[in-house]
Amino acid sequence: MSSNGFKVKIGLASCSIAAGAAKVHDLLKDLLADDGIHLQRTGCMGLCYCEPQVEVVAPDGRSYLYGNVSTDNVGQIVDEHIKKGEPVGELLVVPPDGASEAGEYIGRQERFLLHNCGNIDPENIESYLDAGGYKGLAKAVAMKPEEVIAEVKSSGLRGRGGAGFPTHQKWTFARDAKGEQKYIICNADEGDPGAFMDRSILESDPHSVLEGMMIAGYAIGASVGYIYIRAEYPLAIRRLKIAIAQAKEHYYLGTNILNSGFDFDIKIREGAGAFVCGEETALIASIEGKRGMPRFRPPFPAVSGLFASPTSINNVETFANVPQILAQGAAAYNVHGTEFSKGTKVFALAGKVNRGGLIEVPMGMTINDIVFAVGGGISTGKAFKAVQTGGPSGGCIPAELADTAVDYESLKEIGAIMGSGGLLIMDEETCMVDVAKFFLTFTREESCGKCTFCRVGTEQMLRILERITEGEGTEEDIDILEDLGSKIKAGSLCGLGQTVPNPVLTTIKYFRDEYMAHVRDKVCPAKNCKALIEYEIVAEDCKGCGLCRKQCPVDAISGGKKEPHVIDQATCLRCGLCVNSCKFDCITVSSRPGKTAPVDGQGMGAVS
Repeated sequence: MSSNGFKVKIGLASCSIAAGAAKVHDLLKDLLADDGIHLQRTGCMGLCYCEPQVEVVAPDGRSYLYGNVSTDNVGQIVDEHIKKGEPVGELLVVPPDGASEAGEYIGRQERFLLHNCGNIDPENIESYLDAGGYKGLAKAVAMKPEEVIAEVKSSGLRGRGGAGFPTHQKWTFARDAKGEQKYIICNADEGDPGAFMDRSILESDPHSVLEGMMIAGYAIGASVGYIYIRAEYPLAIRRLKIAIAQAKEHYYLGTNILNSGFDFDIKIREGAGAFVCGEETALIASIEGKRGMPRFRPPFPAVSGLFASPTSINNVETFANVPQILAQGAAAYNVHGTEFSKGTKVFALAGKVNRGGLIEVPMGMTINDIVFAVGGGISTGKAFKAVQTGGPSGGCIPAELADTAVDYESLKEIGAIMGSGGLLIMDEETCMVDVAKFFLTFTREESCGKCTFCRVGTEQMLRILERITEGEGTEEDIDILEDLGSKIKAGSLCGLGQTVPNPVLTTIKYFRDEYMAHVRDKVCPAKNCKALIEYEIVAEDCKGCGLCRKQCPVDAISGGKKEPHVIDQATCLRCGLCVNSCKFDCITVSSRPGKTAPVDGQGMGAVS
């Protein structure tokens, strides 16, 4: 604590650093030095939509969270709040009473797993211990391994990597398997576009994942654990290495942990970014130094996994839940959620939503509540159209089904999946055919090529979608997409191929009218597909300011100063830069000549 009783924290995760938090940290550190106030580093606070964030804790314990802090205004926080005791209202996003939009964002959540994120220093084990860290491990090693598994079973924890397989069953299979050497693997190969749950947890609370792996290792009889993490996460990797070194220094890793006779070590393996290595057998092959490709099962990894030894694999979120389940008891976890989907779920809320970020909500909360009560509604002011769950392997759920509870069973009933936790929000200006094409482009490139249905089928589906978005599709193409999709799901070996058609099949199921408009009428109702739209400047509204002409990358716009400008349709790329630059809303987009409508922006935004 400082001489004047104030505590100051700043979030330093990848999202906040990208928004300028590192520069704010350095300046803030200098400004606080004269007063002897320690500036504490923390991880992701979850409010990614208003980064960087600085939390000021007053001597009376009341917390004030500031958002959108920059090097231009951080001095104001120091001068007015810390030195004079007068909070800076215009920068405050969460006051002590929580009465704000950001306060509502946090208040509607249940932060069971994320309780340390934004509160502790992820590079200081003492900070983790002060928050109750490693108490779950201490309790576990005082129990019999079977009792640990029974506690996890009682909690109802299911794997958070997407499939929702009961965690206790996976651990039981590995424990019962014969083998002198057994392994624990943490799957941190987070590859879904728009997903950042695992990265944020590893950057903000790495010890929780290590502790969860140790408890799992004790439960199944393993002595070695591997964290398989994509190399594109340098900060997470650095903090994991620091955490592992600190855990060894404090004898939480190594031999005879807590004088229990339990030995355990954790190693890091960096992946090259192949999406298919999120599949457990491909991941194992990659750790072994082989090409990351899935293999036939059985045998399952629990029987013959890493180096042909019994292996239990869970993802980051699953392991991070375990310490709290052991420390607080199963009832503290299973009090949340539904009958068959217990606990909470962490989501990366992204897309056209006002309050995007890292959220944790009870299983069973509806899509509407997540989008509007937590996320604050649609950022564009347009109508809510759909949400994509589960990343490229998931499905598009229309707004008409937004009262659906977000749990494993409910999502399965409507043809979607939970996935690892990405939630992409879309508005009425989103073309669902283009959405399907975007995700299929990704999965086609990420297919390992082992299975013919996945390798060739995704290529053919993508070609059909490209034809449709270019105005060259037919009604028969829609039937072919459905047929191909069902065959790819049935004929693929791993989860990638089995789920890759989901975005296409769900968009056809729920937005068939959009597909029909593309193939029958040759129009894009969302005015997004470039081959089916035209930009035109309304002459009587144009002021001749020249902004659109300066922004055009191919000089398709001509016109003199203070004279109406004109777009050359043959040259126009339909990039939308002219629309975004026009201050007078005099550029219209038409889905076909003769039918125009003013627009505020362009297409899918963060997706396309």
